[in-house]
This record gives sequence, structure tokens and C-alpha cells, in this order.
Amino acid sequence: MTELVTIDGSIGYGQVLRTAVSLSALTLQPIRIINIRAGCPRPGLMPQHLAGIKIAGEFCNAELRGAQYGSMEIEFLPKELNVSDKRIDIGTAGSIGLLLQTLLPLLVFAEKSTNLEISGGTAGLGAPSVEYIKHVTLQMLTKFGLDFDLAEFEIMRQGFYPRGGGLVKVKIKPVSRLGYANILQQGTIKMVKGFSIAGSLPETVAARQANAAKEFLLQNGIDSIVDIEAKSVETLSQGTSITIFEQNDESILGADGIGRRGVRSEEIGKEVAEEFLKSLRSGAALDKWMGDQIVPFIALASGRSSMTVEEITDHCRTNMFVCEKILRVKFEVEGKKISCDGIGFSAK
Repeated sequence: MTELVTIDGSIGYGQVLRTAVSLSALTLQPIRIINIRAGCPRPGLMPQHLAGIKIAGEFCNAELRGAQYGSMEIEFLPKELNVSDKRIDIGTAGSIGLLLQTLLPLLVFAEKSTNLEISGGTAGLGAPSVEYIKHVTLQMLTKFGLDFDLAEFEIMRQGFYPRGGGLVKVKIKPVSRLGYANILQQGTIKMVKGFSIAGSLPETVAARQANAAKEFLLQNGIDSIVDIEAKSVETLSQGTSITIFEQNDESILGADGIGRRGVRSEEIGKEVAEEFLKSLRSGAALDKWMGDQIVPFIALASGRSSMTVEEITDHCRTNMFVCEKILRVKFEVEGKKISCDGIGFSAK
């Protein structure tokens, strides 16, 4: 058996788990993760982490050791990549967006198109909304050659903490290899779009959240068309989310957020608009959330890719560290520019 790669899970919190397990399953490189989430108030594996690990394990017929609630160490021993259509229930409000982060590299390099139905939370604290994954993450991957159609990502139901119950259907068409990409400029904004969702709350809540975001952007120099759709839907638990993103020829910047008890929806809308504007004014081609998500794909691509990112976050550094350990690549960071010679991965 290939020698185990040992990774310290005390850095990057859940991010190190998601990226390490994803790349291990894809490359069939066995790994051991130690000190899982050490230093957190509740260290060890949480239910949402277990869901991602087990599904990734099913996609590569992995032997799992220590994969149980609260575990501080696991071994993930993949055997054969075999991605297939699947219905997945994360349970309660476990993040659909974070699970997709784990599975996307496997889906991108699968032998055939994969259809998933995933139940869980569609927006949550510290997790990308499913709208962000659809309109920013997957759209950015088309720059590397992914063939993605927005119509093949259907948000059937919204789901908020604590009961979840959201449902997403997604189809990913694979590639034999990803090409390199140099995304250094923002480009010219064509328009700003967004979605303001209120779950089991009055329709006016979603509208107030959307209008506050739109007004803030217009008052702060965004002279493009701003179209933020507001809608109220039935959900198992009350909640709100808002996702904003821009469209241009060079890149895509986005921001998202969720409602908080005791905070007016107008304030939530304004906060997310402020985050979006901050990304825009940074001059970077990628916002700070996309900065860490793109790292594994840069490492897997063919050729040398370079990106400018709003901020080199802890999650971004974690992903670079894990990619270097498992894929044997080397990232170069110059200010806010990240570059890497990818390995040209091909599952074939």
C-alpha cells in the first residue's frame, strides 16, 4: 500500500478535513488526519464532517478508521474511484454547500456525468449558500474548462438551521483534464444579481433584505443594473439568506450571509452588500471565499495558473498546505497573487 500521508487537523478546522479527504479519494492516496479540530470548543468530528467523509468514502470504496462522532483521528484508505448517482441526506441543517466543496473534485473527474440529490441546509453560518456555489463557484470552474449549465443545478427547497430540510439537485459533467487559467483582473461589471430568501417568514422580510442591499450598492457607486430577487418560501425552520454576485467577462465576485435572531433584515442585506463592495474595491479577481475554494483546482489543472484574491485567509492557506502535502505541488504567494504549476490530473 502507498505510504500514509499524515496531516495535522488542528489547522483550518473543518476545511483541512474536506480538502484532504477529497484529494485522497480522487488520487487514491491514503491519509491519516490527526488532532482533528483541536482547540475548538467541541473538538473532533462533528456530524456534518462525518457525512462528507462517508460519502467521499463511498465514491472510492475507502476503508475508514476512526470515522465516528468526536473522533480526533481518522485514517482514510481509498481503493478505487467509482463516482455514481446518489441521494444524500446530510441530516438536519448540515451544509449542502460544504458537502459539495468536498465532492466537487470527484465529480469533475468522474467517468461520466453524475446526478446528486442532496438534503440538508442551503445556507448556514460559515458555509457558502447553495446560490453562491451555483452562481460563483461552479461558474468560476468554467474558466478551467468545466462544462456547467445553470439549469442543471436546481434548488428545490430551502432549508435553515436547526431542522434543515433543503433539497438540491445537481448534475456535473466531467472533464478529462482541467486547463490552466490566469485570472488577475476583475473586468467590467455587466450587472449585479442576487437572491434574498425568507423561510417561513412574511414576504416583506425578503423584500426589505433585498432592497437594503440594493440601495446600499447604488448609494456607493455601483452604477450597473442591480437585480436582487426577493422571495418567501415555506421551510421547516425560519431563516433568511441573501447572496449577491456580479457578472463580467473576466471573473465573478460574490458574497452571502444569513439572518440572525434579533437583527433586522435590512441590516443583514446591508452587511452582505458591504462585503460584496469590499471585495470589489480590493481590485482582486476573486473574493476571499472563492480564494480558498479555487486552490485545489489550480493544483489539479494542467499548466501554470495564477489568481489574485481579495485576502489570503486561513482557509486559503490550509488548502494550499493540504494540496502541497497530497499532490506534491508548490504554491507561490506574492502579495494577493497565488500561482501554482498544476499536476495535470486525469482519472484515466
